Amino acid sequence: MLEPNPEYIRELIGVVNASPFPGHMAMRLAAIALDAATIELETARCHLQPFGIVHGGVLATLVDTATFWAVFLRVPADSGLVNIDLKLNYLKPVVDRPLRAEGRAIRTGKSISYAEATVRDADGGLVAHGTSTLMTLPGKGLPMAAGKFLPA
Repeated sequence: MLEPNPEYIRELIGVVNASPFPGHMAMRLAAIALDAATIELETARCHLQPFGIVHGGVLATLVDTATFWAVFLRVPADSGLVNIDLKLNYLKPVVDRPLRAEGRAIRTGKSISYAEATVRDADGGLVAHGTSTLMTLPGKGLPMAAGKFLPA
């Protein structure tokens, strides 16, 4: 098993959680490892649709984000990612609860990767499941002071 550079992981989590969109959505990258990521979201009134349940777009965002970060550590340091396909199933309505998305890389390739994610409520109930196809974008890497994911 590859041993990650802990400084890189700490810096990456800090950079991701300080970026605008996660803050706007009230979500955070809680953990990241090779082929896995955990996203947490504390639901609030702004996440609800008119019927008082969490909007499907919030769940789609969790699946998109968890799959993205599950693949991220496998792409070259000078590359980024973009989602090119997102499929999900809504399995249970949620009303104002913390949510946790667990992403898992299924296949990582040089240009195309595939991942899945589950979203669960505070009781562990399965709320949504989805898959994502992601494309590697050379030259769009995230510069990190801590160097690389894997120590030299």
